[in-house]
Amino acid sequence: MAGTTPLFARRKSRTRYRIAQNALGRPRLSVFRSGRHIYAQVIDDGTRTTVAVASSNEKEGKPAKSWNIDAAKSVGQKIAERALAKGVKQVVFDRGGYIYHGRVKALADAAREGGLEF
Repeated sequence: MAGTTPLFARRKSRTRYRIAQNALGRPRLSVFRSGRHIYAQVIDDGTRTTVAVASSNEKEGKPAKSWNIDAAKSVGQKIAERALAKGVKQVVFDRGGYIYHGRVKALADAAREGGLEF
């Protein structure tokens, strides 16, 4: 995993291992957080396809600041409505190596409010 610290890579692989053991065939909602933006994908690991994508870097509906909790909430709402439009209601939340706090938690809560179940 290029560009990551060894501790982050270890946390990320541990999280992915637990998800793979307990996923029950559900797609995973994967989160990537950079310094300026936050990205979310719904990935079907069975067919290795991306079902839905949302980010704070999109042109339409872009918040004033793309790196705060409000931007993460808008990305959570977008990913929920796009996944539901594709027929995906239940997902497994993949936080990667990030701590479930701040922007990651805000995205997850907004996705739950949008109708995704995890």
